[in-house]
Amino acid sequence: MMHGNSSKKVVVAGHICLDITPVFPENCRGEISQLFVPGKLINVENAQVHIGGAVANTGLALSFFGMDVQLMGKVGLDEFGENVVRIVKSTGVTEGMIVSQTSHTSYSIILAIPGRDRIFLHYPGANDTFEYDDLDMEAIRHAALFHLGYPPLMKRLYINNGEELTKIFRTVSDAGVMTSLDLAAVDPNSPAGQVDWKTILRNTLPFVDIFMPSVEEFLFMLDREKYDRLVAAANGRDLTTIIDVQRDVKPLAEKAFQMGAKIVMIKCGEPGVYFKTTDSDKIAILENKLGFSLPGWANREGFEASYVPECVVSATGAGDVTIAAFLASLLSEYALETCLKFATASGACCVEAYDSLSGLKSLEAIQNKIDLGWKKRA
Repeated sequence: MMHGNSSKKVVVAGHICLDITPVFPENCRGEISQLFVPGKLINVENAQVHIGGAVANTGLALSFFGMDVQLMGKVGLDEFGENVVRIVKSTGVTEGMIVSQTSHTSYSIILAIPGRDRIFLHYPGANDTFEYDDLDMEAIRHAALFHLGYPPLMKRLYINNGEELTKIFRTVSDAGVMTSLDLAAVDPNSPAGQVDWKTILRNTLPFVDIFMPSVEEFLFMLDREKYDRLVAAANGRDLTTIIDVQRDVKPLAEKAFQMGAKIVMIKCGEPGVYFKTTDSDKIAILENKLGFSLPGWANREGFEASYVPECVVSATGAGDVTIAAFLASLLSEYALETCLKFATASGACCVEAYDSLSGLKSLEAIQNKIDLGWKKRA
């Protein structure tokens, strides 16, 4: 049993962008429609500039948790791209970034207004052209785990029924490397909102070992009618405030299994995560890929409540960090219960800062905080 700094090699691929977050003063509350009025000037504070997207958030968090990470995201030959590469290099993480001569770097402007859910202005840029041929398969073959995040924000990965996405996962899985997939919210009015996600997932999930979508994303893809119904019922509130685990989340986990995933963790926002694991035969295949055993991982299912954060500054990257903590704990050979605990606790640490990394604590520090009686959500 090997805990602590195992330094397993992990490749994190997929979506990367430059995140620009203007800081709104505390008194900037009230209805969005009253805040954003044409011709009105809103005084804000200094902008936070970070790299975002799954590659940055999950990748750098995995590095923080002691993994040997290589990042594979795609940027353009422009100022934003230079910024992204500079920030990546400054973290000391292996930089396997793909620089495109023909596309521009993706960026997001994140409006995190006190007391409100975030609003994103997003330009997909080079992410839309990311494809199988961009990957360094040689590096991936030597990794313990390959994680890809946010295909709904990457056009080449979802067109043609997700042919490229399936090809990526099939190839990596066939190479004997553990695979992991995270989704992203889909704008119903965007091209990604018009594609047949059920088919894409049905084609891809047989090659995905660990599948970690959020309940909103997954529900949108599998049952649009129910999704629309719940959004209407939530009436502007976060969907997770009205979702019932047994009625709404458990059936989604069953679906993911029928489609081929082996370990499913559905992120349910503030309340926590729902998890379900496959039978011992399939767990044995994963043990083979990992080179160590997973005692107590087969045929498990349940809900892991999250911990109460000391304050909530921004939920940016909380889901990505939850994933990173789960994967790092798994690769460090912790028990399933511990992996889930570290996952939800890291998500709670993350919301205490504006970006996805500043609030993070080491797995040891999290364990100490839990030992000292850190409360879970009721």
